[in-house]
Amino acid sequence: MQNYSIALSGLSAAQKALEIIGNNVANAATEGYHRQKIELAPAYASQVGSVLLGGGVDIAGVTRIIDMLLEQEVFRQQSSLGQVSQELTTLQTIESALGEFSVGSSLSTTIDQFFSALQDLSAHPSEIIWQNQAVAAARTLAGQFRTLAEFLTTLEAQITLEAENAIERINVLIDQIAELNGSIERMEMAGGQANNLRDQRDQCIKKLSELIGVDIQSREHGVVDVNIAGIAVVTGASVTELKVGLDASNHLGIAAAGAHNYNTSMQGGRLGGLLSLRNELVSDIHDDLDALAKAIIQQVNQYHVQGLSSEGSFGELTGWKTASENLDDLDPPVTDGKIYVRVIKTNTGEITRHEIDVDLSADSLTTVAAKIHAIDGLTGSWSATGGLHIQAETGYTFDFLPAVEPEPTENNLTVTPMITPPAISVSGIYTGTENDTYEFTVVGSGSVGNGDLQLEVKNGAGELVTTLRVGAGYAAGDKLDICSGIKISLSMGELVAGDTFKIDAFANTDTSGVLAAVGINTFFSGSSAADMAVCSDIINSPGRIATAMGSELTDNANILRLAALKDQAMSSLNGMTPREFYRQLVANVGQEISVKQMRQDNIEAMVQNLANRQSETSGVNINDEAAQILIFEQMFQAMAKYLTTIQSSMLTLMEIV
Repeated sequence: MQNYSIALSGLSAAQKALEIIGNNVANAATEGYHRQKIELAPAYASQVGSVLLGGGVDIAGVTRIIDMLLEQEVFRQQSSLGQVSQELTTLQTIESALGEFSVGSSLSTTIDQFFSALQDLSAHPSEIIWQNQAVAAARTLAGQFRTLAEFLTTLEAQITLEAENAIERINVLIDQIAELNGSIERMEMAGGQANNLRDQRDQCIKKLSELIGVDIQSREHGVVDVNIAGIAVVTGASVTELKVGLDASNHLGIAAAGAHNYNTSMQGGRLGGLLSLRNELVSDIHDDLDALAKAIIQQVNQYHVQGLSSEGSFGELTGWKTASENLDDLDPPVTDGKIYVRVIKTNTGEITRHEIDVDLSADSLTTVAAKIHAIDGLTGSWSATGGLHIQAETGYTFDFLPAVEPEPTENNLTVTPMITPPAISVSGIYTGTENDTYEFTVVGSGSVGNGDLQLEVKNGAGELVTTLRVGAGYAAGDKLDICSGIKISLSMGELVAGDTFKIDAFANTDTSGVLAAVGINTFFSGSSAADMAVCSDIINSPGRIATAMGSELTDNANILRLAALKDQAMSSLNGMTPREFYRQLVANVGQEISVKQMRQDNIEAMVQNLANRQSETSGVNINDEAAQILIFEQMFQAMAKYLTTIQSSMLTLMEIV
């Protein structure tokens, strides 16, 4: 009977081998399938006398041909590819939205057009057509900032939604992996082999790796554990689901369901790309866009606050609504400093300049309004619903013009019955960058236009600026340049050695920044790209554009100063001009795209190489399988013939007997 056992074992092995080969061929095109191979071993041998007789063949098992190290690397590279592909696609979308490479539609072009419109207005400061052009260019600029900000805000919301969708898919795959783990464990503990189930589970892991970075650990009975961002999401057949949300810093992250410690720096897969985009790449672009808008708003407003149009000083100004009276809550931020207000009596033209101290530790908008209210000719108030309000009393107007006063602000000239000092007139527009006080000291004695009479001029730091000759050779009434655009002239009169007088020069009449921060005589409103707009007063009355800095209001110094912002390096923009900053923003996006594209190409090549190696190791080669079919077909036929021979021999033997 031993012969029959040998024959039957051979037939069974050949039949099983053909089934496995058939399964391989049937799954040759099945994604994630690993070729299987029958493992045969000699059956138990029996010894008859001194002869050891074979017992046929045993099926030792069915082996899944797989290289686990290769599989792990495939998962890792698939995860990296998923992240970089997501980042690249989104950054390319942003690049298209920025429109830098579309003729006439980029923000840099709009910035240029705005400052060009201001430059055109400087040549025609009082003409309505150029005023309207400047307002139109400003509205276009603000509109483009808002459009880009809205796009980025929508994109961030879309990224969050995509992350929520991805986490739902991840949780589905986690459940499937855990369920397959349970089935594999039960089958293999019962002595079976779950190769097809393992392939299904590995395919789920591969899909999971495309969505998120995974760490796989193998256990006995074919079970694997899956960790994501340090969270054991699959332990055997147990599952810990994930959730996505925002942490206290408004950064997108993942956490185990029920937990609140979000991981915002997770890498790998589409979800890793979405987190990177939401927390860093898109966020940084949005922050840079806001910084650019804020810098333009702040600097334009700071200059505009101090200027005047040909319409003259104000009877009333109202700022923006501010929910809090605390100066620390203002945006842009304000500092300790001073506000200088000019009050003009309309019937006499008399001008007085008043200084208001701003102390962040002691003041609020209410106390600043009270200090304005204390000035003769003005009333000031603040409310959360009405903002800062300044009203001139009847017969008065006010402004914040930095124009030099027509006479010295302090005069210490000797006056006696025998000495009549000259009248001193001050004119010009100060071009310095810091507020300063110039002190004039008489050197020598005598009358204007005679002798060696001189005036030594020192700045607020006590440094000698210049020496003016007002003795022989000077004609009374001639204007003398001091420095930085300021001029003086003297009438006939006498001066005494040691006499002094002073002139205040203002480059900034609001060193605290409060007026621009609350919207008093500003050009733009808002504090970011999302809410940037041209103030309604300017839109309704383009003649309100502050073009002048001089007291006569016939100059174009302020509009020239505004136009020059195009080429002015700003500290809030890292020492760059607005256009340079935006160009760098666009260049950074382009550089990121270039790096991501290169990385994607490299990873794709690596993934393709790994896929080829995986196919060589685990894939089904139809020709090889066909060769195996012939081998086992011949084995089956031979064993069948062997069985027939044994049976025939037994029949012959029985007939003989």
